[in-house]
Amino acid sequence: MTTFTLSITTPPPLHQQPPPQMNRNVLLRTITACTSRASLRTFNRSIHRQRHHRLIPNVHRSPLSHHLRQLSTALPSRVNFNTRFSVINPRAIATSSPQFSPDAVGANGDVAEKLGFEKVSEQFIEECKSTAVLYKHKKTGCEVMSVLNDDENKVFGVVFRTPPKDSTGIPHILEHSVLCGSRKYPLKEPFVELLKGSLHTFLNAFTYPDRTCYPVASTNTKDFYNLVDVYLDAVFFPKCVEDIQTFQQEGWHYELNDPSEDITYKGVVFNEMKGVYSQPDNILGRTSQQAVFPDNAYGVDSGGDPQVIPKLTFEEFKDFHRKYYHPSNARIWFYGDDDSNERLRILSEYLDMFEASPARHESKIETQKLFSKPVRVVEKYPAAEGGDLKKNHMVCLNWLLSDKPLDLETELALGFLDHLLLGTPASPLRKILLESGLGDAIVGGGIEDELLQPQFSIGLKGVSEENIQKVEALIMSTLENLANEGFNMEAVEASMNTIEFSLRENNTGSFPRGLALMLRAVGKWIYDMDPFEPLKYQEPLAALKARIEKEGSKAVFAPLIEKYILNNSHLVTIEMQPDPEKASQDEAVEKEILEKVKGSMTEEDLAELTRMTHELKLKQETPDPPEALKAVPSLSLQDIPKKPIQIPIEVGDINGVKVLQHDLFTNDVLYTEVVFDMSSLKQELLPLVPLFCQSLLEMGTKDLDFVQLNQLIGRKTGGISVFPLTSSKRGSEAPITHIIARGKAMSARTEDLFNLVNCILQDVQFTDQKRFKQFVSQSKARMENRLRGSGHGVAAARMDAKLNSAGWIAEQMGGIRLDFMSVYVSLYTANLFLKTWEDTYC
Repeated sequence: MTTFTLSITTPPPLHQQPPPQMNRNVLLRTITACTSRASLRTFNRSIHRQRHHRLIPNVHRSPLSHHLRQLSTALPSRVNFNTRFSVINPRAIATSSPQFSPDAVGANGDVAEKLGFEKVSEQFIEECKSTAVLYKHKKTGCEVMSVLNDDENKVFGVVFRTPPKDSTGIPHILEHSVLCGSRKYPLKEPFVELLKGSLHTFLNAFTYPDRTCYPVASTNTKDFYNLVDVYLDAVFFPKCVEDIQTFQQEGWHYELNDPSEDITYKGVVFNEMKGVYSQPDNILGRTSQQAVFPDNAYGVDSGGDPQVIPKLTFEEFKDFHRKYYHPSNARIWFYGDDDSNERLRILSEYLDMFEASPARHESKIETQKLFSKPVRVVEKYPAAEGGDLKKNHMVCLNWLLSDKPLDLETELALGFLDHLLLGTPASPLRKILLESGLGDAIVGGGIEDELLQPQFSIGLKGVSEENIQKVEALIMSTLENLANEGFNMEAVEASMNTIEFSLRENNTGSFPRGLALMLRAVGKWIYDMDPFEPLKYQEPLAALKARIEKEGSKAVFAPLIEKYILNNSHLVTIEMQPDPEKASQDEAVEKEILEKVKGSMTEEDLAELTRMTHELKLKQETPDPPEALKAVPSLSLQDIPKKPIQIPIEVGDINGVKVLQHDLFTNDVLYTEVVFDMSSLKQELLPLVPLFCQSLLEMGTKDLDFVQLNQLIGRKTGGISVFPLTSSKRGSEAPITHIIARGKAMSARTEDLFNLVNCILQDVQFTDQKRFKQFVSQSKARMENRLRGSGHGVAAARMDAKLNSAGWIAEQMGGIRLDFMSVYVSLYTANLFLKTWEDTYC
């Protein structure tokens, strides 16, 4: 394979760049950095495993970004700083100029006072080039954070502290229900209608274990204020508190179509949580949280336990809204380039209608006291018949790290420690566990610090019954060795560079930056702590780096391992055992309960239940009246910009290779993609493509083992990824199929980036058969989890495979193909793939 390099310090014009020597099947695409600028702190992380979402059509539901993995927004996977980064939003970049002045905008003090607000604090946040003002509504005590900058992607959010007292799922059901019509917008689903005439960039709601969030975002000012008004009216004046049918539809109800039939449970949240409770990873997460926090709000399920949800009454539902959905218990966030005075004016119209409430004090989250000795919990999870059930156990160790708030530098150090332990395939704890052969995949999220108290969780799934104790011993011995011996300096340098790069890059992809900031601030604000603190990372980061340089990494990280993990008695070990009969037993219990309910009813009761069932279905099927539809605000053509956003592009040709260059503001970060045509690949090798892409980064090269390679990538770049891309092409039956090598680095590191990409593509060594089998085991575990948790996605992919070639190819590479798992495990077959690669691109 021919070597190619590209050396750019400050990216010059395309015609001045040295020509890379590449095959004509390759396309080089770069987004060049034009200037340097301090930026927001952002991390790509998955949503907390306990978060639930309102199901609004066409809503972006990607992983959020947060302060050192503090975020969430509930999909079980751990953070990966080398993951694919999203294509930059040109709209966001166009407005992210370094011209913002902290004195250029700001709410007039007299206006705020006149509208009933007092200014609590004002700070310029250098990290996000924003002026942040914290207000307090005098009448109700509602706190409002108004963040002013030049970002046109404006964000609003209202957050209520909603601690549950049981597992009936009231916070989750309310999250669904308040979005089903309100005082000003009396439709069944106003948001469905709103979407038809909106330019929103985000529209959703989240239920956490202790809070409920309602965020929206839009780049169009009129649209943004429309969304704000609909959300405010929805949370403060919802129809659901007066309409038991909404409670029944979104929460739960008995359903009986005919008195001669069996009664069943129905309800959106009830059915959603039945699905959640059928997934082993979710059961493990909930069991862990409730065992770690048995004495406070986290000891129950805010999403709802299907066995407990039917105990919830409509009166309890209404009382929960009255108590907690009050301005006194709300934190409200505004972000972007809109008028700060207009923000307060809109809020005052709603907040002035309320009197002060004790809800803020009544909703306070109590601290979980630390255990004096470790605890062990054994639970069963529903497993399918067949296979060796003795090899499908799960074991996870969970520590509650502190019963007191941690300072920002300690939080930051724990975040670095988490990345050192588990953040990359080369991280020692992750690597040792996977290479042990004791299990198939990692479980546990590492550091979870979005709740009141941080915790650390780690374990394995796919464990044989006789190896459970071995897994626990291996985790403890590995942590002890790391505390005694410390971390490799290359690993520390790689972790430092990776995290600092993510902080300064602030690339949230299509996820609004203002929402990422909001969720970070709320992580402190919701517990009555300083909401400004999570937005500022430069000083604690500089202090931590200086301390590591002065004292050495071992002096910093070893005490953290010893204090918060090894010498911590608040340890909960969760052992999950597969039970093929559990699902049927749960169904039998539910059926028995429903039979007793029906047996206790008279003929008149059954007739009334049948009538109510038909009445609810009729309401669901009846469209909203025209006069109600007119109430929903929408944009007109005059409100939409006439000219589309133009992405700058320069097309060149170097030695037969097409080169695209986009000259955009990227905060001095260069993004590049090397695109290889995959159309000549043999059909039978398609299932190996994802494993091949993983091997390029995790198999090592002729000069570097995979640990050294990953550390070098972490030290020199912002991440490199390799992945397949398949798409249909308009006007053509032939699909587009590519393998893409994608990377990013500061412009001064451009040569390092391209040298590493070249090394990965040229020098990978397919010689470690044991490691390749690990990839297969991990893929199998991911597929099993996907089948349980996203069966609809699997079915959709199967249908898409029948519609066009691109869908068929995508399913061959990423669908549920149990046959290829048994056929393609051998290293010999992988070498066949490598030969095809070399024949095509060398």
